[in-house]
Amino acid sequence: MHALVLAVASAVEAHAADSSGGPTELLTRFGVEWKSVIWQFISFAILAGLFYQFAIKPILAAVDERNARLAEGLKNAAATVAQLEKAKQDGAALLKQAQLDGSKLIDEARRTAKELSDRQQKEAIDRSNDLIVKAQQAIELEHKRMMQDARTEVARLVVATTQRVLAKELSEAERTRYTTAAARELVEIKD
Repeated sequence: MHALVLAVASAVEAHAADSSGGPTELLTRFGVEWKSVIWQFISFAILAGLFYQFAIKPILAAVDERNARLAEGLKNAAATVAQLEKAKQDGAALLKQAQLDGSKLIDEARRTAKELSDRQQKEAIDRSNDLIVKAQQAIELEHKRMMQDARTEVARLVVATTQRVLAKELSEAERTRYTTAAARELVEIKD
């Protein structure tokens, strides 16, 4: 590239030397020197090349890299949005399943509580019926015992009365009649 610039500069100098008058003479009158313009052009080209190589290229590479990262970020954002949507759907499904499971547990607990209550109520009724039966049996036994005690007491009183009556002087027929009547009364009391 440097050789090309030197060749152009030499050609411009040769052309300036060959021409007489015209526009170049006008420029020379105003103080424009072709050598200086060419060297400034060459310096500018070198500076532009260096600037492009060491400033613009790295900046363009950084911009391209940034654009690539932005594109990747947008792609990741789209994937994240899709994952978020899937997570929302999964969360909704899990919530619905949890509600169903909770309802089942509550129904099961209610059913179990009702069964337990019914069983305890039945057991209480059975215990009270058993107590009633036992109380009736006890009352019946007590009644039988009292009747036995009453019979025994009546028999004792009959015997005592009979002894008093018999202690009196009764005839044999009266004694037999009283004994038979007392025996009959004892039999009636037992029945």
